[in-house]
Amino acid sequence: MATLVEIEEVTRRDFYSNAKDYWSEVPPTIDGMLGGFAFISQRDIKGSRLLLKQLFHSVKPPDRKFALDCGAGIGRISKHLLLDLFEKVDLVDQNQTFLNQAEKYIGPGLVHKVGNFYCSGLQDFEPNPGKYDVIWMQWVLGHLTDSDLIKFFESSKKGLKPNGVIIVKENVTSHDKVELDEKDSSFTRPLGMLKKLFSLANLECYRQVKQHDFPNSLYSVYMFILKPIDEKFVTSEKNNQNAEIKESTVVEAQYADESNEETSIHHNCITSDIGNTSSDELPVS
Repeated sequence: MATLVEIEEVTRRDFYSNAKDYWSEVPPTIDGMLGGFAFISQRDIKGSRLLLKQLFHSVKPPDRKFALDCGAGIGRISKHLLLDLFEKVDLVDQNQTFLNQAEKYIGPGLVHKVGNFYCSGLQDFEPNPGKYDVIWMQWVLGHLTDSDLIKFFESSKKGLKPNGVIIVKENVTSHDKVELDEKDSSFTRPLGMLKKLFSLANLECYRQVKQHDFPNSLYSVYMFILKPIDEKFVTSEKNNQNAEIKESTVVEAQYADESNEETSIHHNCITSDIGNTSSDELPVS
């Protein structure tokens, strides 16, 4: 008789193999990467670029030498965003066909700025220690189980340089339940659950921004700037009620009432809407 651990491992393997099978049938195009919503690509990049520009104008910004594009696909984000703002970018994706196309899609004018094309699922990938100024994770974390996501966050923290950050851009549900898409084997998590996972990985939510100008039929999309928690800093913050940056401890957020979203958000992150902020609104780090 199989043990519970063995059953869970089989389920985990099926979860990842099903996702791999799904993406193996997806064409290596922008429309394929965006599930038929290629027309949102420019809006998406514009919102992400604004976030990064604001980050670069903060008091202690990350350097702009090396970024990592997680779940890079054919290199849409690398080509139109990261390679324009960083000296070098590594791409990681589980699909070798996508990575082969990425080299062509990025093109001869930019491909020399790509350091490595890593073919790996994020559940098995560990960034090189101390290598990256920004690790970008967009529309891919739903393909990780909670435990593997925490593990990947923890290994990604080790991959950061001083002042380095992790940036997450993900769909969120409009309620407090996790939704499973059996077709592509992915989760869509509620806002509170995502922030709970950040906290469990000892990541501080430094900034949270909602992406606008997407069709109403799509999930809400949020961007998060995450920093590794300095335990001494967190202890100090607990005793300082006037601190500018609050510690990212998510206790009740998993149960946040979506109708009172702004209140629950402000427990953990400095928040804003992407088109209504300026660079001087970033908190002092």
